[in-house]
Amino acid sequence: MAVAAAAFGFALAAQQNIVSNYFEGELGLGGPEFGYITAIREIPGFLLIFLTALFYRLSLPHLTAGALLLLAIGYGFFGLSTSFMTVVPWVIISSMGYHTWLQTQPALGMSLTTENRSGAILGRISAITQGGALTAMAFVFLAFYYEWLDFRSMFVVCGVMALVAAIAISRFPHLHDGQAQETMAKRERIVLRRDYRLYYLLSLLDGARQQIFFSFGLWVLVDHFSLGVPAISAVLIVVAFSSMVLGPWIGRQIDLRGERDMLSVVNVAYIVALLGYALIDQVAVALLCYVIYMFIFPFSAMGASVYLRKIAPVSDLAPSFAMGLTMQHAAAVVVPIVTGFVLNYVGYQIPFLIASGFAVVTLFVTRRIDPANQKSAGRLQEDATLAAR
Repeated sequence: MAVAAAAFGFALAAQQNIVSNYFEGELGLGGPEFGYITAIREIPGFLLIFLTALFYRLSLPHLTAGALLLLAIGYGFFGLSTSFMTVVPWVIISSMGYHTWLQTQPALGMSLTTENRSGAILGRISAITQGGALTAMAFVFLAFYYEWLDFRSMFVVCGVMALVAAIAISRFPHLHDGQAQETMAKRERIVLRRDYRLYYLLSLLDGARQQIFFSFGLWVLVDHFSLGVPAISAVLIVVAFSSMVLGPWIGRQIDLRGERDMLSVVNVAYIVALLGYALIDQVAVALLCYVIYMFIFPFSAMGASVYLRKIAPVSDLAPSFAMGLTMQHAAAVVVPIVTGFVLNYVGYQIPFLIASGFAVVTLFVTRRIDPANQKSAGRLQEDATLAAR
């Protein structure tokens, strides 16, 4: 898991570091097209529940390895594109791999330990991922500052690192609460339960908020404030280093203080960062708000994942993560298109004000979660069976 997380972190961070400059400088894409391509990238996430159902008999490690192989192919061939239309196939292929990893990685990670240490283990995995990202940021900074590599070569490096992650995770064992199992855990094809409605709502709101920021956050730094690849690399190095150092501590705080309190703090920080991005037209403030947002955004999914584990049986986890991601991307497909269209008529500030509104609503939803009293019928039955044994 550590090798896969680090290699994945490297591939993802390096690709994200250069892709905005690649889109604008090499392909000539503008702000609205950034929104459209983000919506296309999120379509596989919207369809994830059906892909998961199709491969439900495949073990989670092998499903994850296959996903990372797709990510490797998509990233490796990204540099062959010459226009909006020719980049779309590689966006879709890499997105299928990326979104499947988002579904399976928390389930695999939490299988390494018991429920009361779920946040700590996810925090450690997040730190390892950010360690890989930090390495990638330093590498990209040096490679472009000294002109060692061009965009096409860097995309190939990203593909190779994703392939390393695929090979590593294919050897992950079948675990339950950190104990090796002879056979893989049973998974349901599709799970949609009323008991998990708050998890689904958190996913939907997170998808709307984060895709606005992911669509236009870096674009504003590149287009409005004219930052180049070395400057973007330096900013992302700060984010990765902060996450690597503080990620395990925040994971432990989720275990100690509970998901409700930690997610509340995270959403207040979202509101501050998004309002600062929208209302203060200074590069220093924009950079600070970008760093704050990018530092805290992984902890939303982490807190929601720990919450779901506490209310759902093991067999429901992976398909429920897939359902949550599908709902997240139902918003993620629509919102970037709408905000990209809006950018034709208004300043870039309006989408960030809308995103801050989503964060306000999410804060109120977060205050309603109570895992001790919201366990599903399946989880109560699982607990009773384990107690009887």
